[in-house]
Amino acid sequence: MKSSKFRPDLFIQAVAFAADKHRHQRRKDVLASPYINHPIALAHVLANEGGVTDTVVLSAAVLHDTVEDTETSADELRQVFGEQVASVVMEVTDDKARSKDERKRLQVEHAPQLTDEAKLVKLADKICNLRDIIGAPPAGWTTERKEAYFDWAAEVVDGLRGIHPRLEAVFDAVYARRAELR
Repeated sequence: MKSSKFRPDLFIQAVAFAADKHRHQRRKDVLASPYINHPIALAHVLANEGGVTDTVVLSAAVLHDTVEDTETSADELRQVFGEQVASVVMEVTDDKARSKDERKRLQVEHAPQLTDEAKLVKLADKICNLRDIIGAPPAGWTTERKEAYFDWAAEVVDGLRGIHPRLEAVFDAVYARRAELR
């Protein structure tokens, strides 16, 4: 993976863009936390726990759900952020026209084929999602549903292994907290 020089201007532009696009969205936890907390958490994990400084990766992390969950198009991302950032975002974007089970199956299947940059974003996403399920789970999720999510996330991460041992260890440590779901 080639690393680019960190460009704070592009990263802050990505944060502002994501904040605007997600401004009316809330997370599924009991407190209905602002959605933007999630993409910012990915960038935090990558930068502060993984030491990632690549602007493309960090920008794609904060933008990772914009196409999937807002009216943002891939073309819009290309125009505003360039081909590299848009490409990484599109690699980690699920096709909402498919069933939930199909999307989950495809994430497991496609994980090993992702670019290094997309693997980092996907790994950070799974770390953050597991942390959220432990600390602020979606309202109404049963223990069984939480455990099933943990197991599926581990399948996805198995296909990402080898990209960043330190972040993989973070994932493993969070996964080891699975017993807290009961």
